[in-house]
Amino acid sequence: MSGLCSLVARRLLLGAVQTMAVVLLVFALTEALPGDAAVALAGDQPDPARIAAIREAMHLDRPAHERLADWATGLFHGDLGTSLTSGRPVGGYLAEGFGPTLLLATLTVALLVPIGFGLGMLAARHEGRPADRLISSVTLAVYAVPEFALGMLLVTVLALRPGGLPPTAVGYGTDLLGHPAVLVLPVLVLLSRPVCSLSRLVRAGLIDALASPYVAQARRYGVSGARVHCAHALPGALVPAVQQLARTLDWLLCGVVVVEALFVIPGLGTVLLNAVAERDVPVVQGLAVVFGVLTVVLNLGADLVAHRLAPRAGVAA
Repeated sequence: MSGLCSLVARRLLLGAVQTMAVVLLVFALTEALPGDAAVALAGDQPDPARIAAIREAMHLDRPAHERLADWATGLFHGDLGTSLTSGRPVGGYLAEGFGPTLLLATLTVALLVPIGFGLGMLAARHEGRPADRLISSVTLAVYAVPEFALGMLLVTVLALRPGGLPPTAVGYGTDLLGHPAVLVLPVLVLLSRPVCSLSRLVRAGLIDALASPYVAQARRYGVSGARVHCAHALPGALVPAVQQLARTLDWLLCGVVVVEALFVIPGLGTVLLNAVAERDVPVVQGLAVVFGVLTVVLNLGADLVAHRLAPRAGVAA
């Protein structure tokens, strides 16, 4: 129990430091971008006097460290700040974008777990045979294709023909669940690479576990093959797979910018792109905080599950 508490304390402390570092880095990089929100709001032919007035109204004329300090103070009170371009609370942007991103992530993970684990276990069970070689070759080839290239290929094959799938989510708003055909292509693209990496991890972990001394001992005691796979080898093989699954879920929830931009999904990735384009620093910072906290929570959960599955091996912090 003390080891578990020590693991949680270390991970929480490390996560807090990482979140602060991400926020500071994002603020610094955003400040380094040319132009600002005042220039974007002033129009195509901005008047210097108008830009100065907008900057003063938005408090952009204050030093960067003062603006950062004010925002950090509000953050401790649960206030993520206010958009510079619209005057809306940053939390409203996050609430609007989180729904589509969460829907995509949920559907992807719901398919990823059975397919990834199933392919990995099938390949490990037939190690060195045609089924194993076929699965390994196909997953390696699919993993090598970038998301945007695969997305364009799927749009060309499945969408650009009469009666095909919708190529984008334009015109459907945020009610994506009410139009499931819109979700098919994005979910296929999101599923492609994680399935490959997860199945290969499960295969490698299961092969190593089946060659371990405790599995050999179980076989000597006459334990059946199915029970050896499921009760003795699989738990140890799941440790790297669970951690990979947590990283994949983190990647999905933190806004898959390329996929959301390609299919015009109004999720967190689109919110981030628009905020960067408009130099809307509070929105970018709010997203950075949410992404940092999600990363900490998901990786902490993965470490706890891995610690439970392999308590003797421990988990690297």
